[in-house]
Amino acid sequence: MDITLAIDDFINYCVFEKGLSDKTKESYIYDLTVYKEYLDKNKITKVNHITTEDIEKFLKNRIKTEKDSTVAHNLTVIKNFHSYLLKSDIIKKDVSENIARPKLQKKLPKTLSIDDIDKLLDIELKDNYDYRNKAMIELMYGSGLRVSELISLDIHSVDFTNCIIRITGKGSKDRIVPVGEYSMYYLDKYLEIRNSMLKDENTDALFLNNHGKRMTRQGFFKNLKTILRKKGLNEDISPHTLRHSFATHLLERGADLRSIQELLGHSDIATTRIYTHISDNMVKKEYEKYHPREHKN
Repeated sequence: MDITLAIDDFINYCVFEKGLSDKTKESYIYDLTVYKEYLDKNKITKVNHITTEDIEKFLKNRIKTEKDSTVAHNLTVIKNFHSYLLKSDIIKKDVSENIARPKLQKKLPKTLSIDDIDKLLDIELKDNYDYRNKAMIELMYGSGLRVSELISLDIHSVDFTNCIIRITGKGSKDRIVPVGEYSMYYLDKYLEIRNSMLKDENTDALFLNNHGKRMTRQGFFKNLKTILRKKGLNEDISPHTLRHSFATHLLERGADLRSIQELLGHSDIATTRIYTHISDNMVKKEYEKYHPREHKN
């Protein structure tokens, strides 16, 4: 079978039978398009002409310009593709089966120190946007939200009586997260001026941009960068760094890993365990810096 037809067949199978999301579909199409372009350059147009060596050469070629995680994803999609071809009797042998996935180096997420968090949150409240930014950053750090969760909040998501927020996280899973006094105080202050930020249309969105509409991920990221720059802090910090800092600071103060898992909305505690490595690294650095027997002078 022609490679183009085989790819179309596979994508249709993934969408209509496996229920592939639009985002995943796009990534599959991209990976298989890059794969096909490589095969085309090497004059391979039929799926039964592809060899294990062809796939290995493709991956080696990708490693020169792409991150390990990208190449690992490429291989996963290719394996799924060839597995489908075998199950559909389009090919007689899965030539991708024994190709090992590259070992990925686990990078510890960046975090901010408590001093840096205090510096970041020391926002002078002069106008409506200052109140909004203060409330957003306080809430993101105070409750460990993903940026997508933060910008998706509606007014009715906040329960001021019980100091909680209701969140729909990854996989449309709902969870309830407690909100601290600081976050609640500045949320209340922001809500006092929120209606003045509305323009022509009404919206239930909690956080509004300068057009009176729901704040976007890009808009929040831009605002955060501006504040980081003004405070003289590292501008490479992302909104997700606030979530990482939330979890790390809880762990350092003795919070239970299972509780942190619940607060973050992780389905697997293995994902939460990354913060134990961050905490261990910080302890080691503190020891090396301050212990009297660490440095021989």
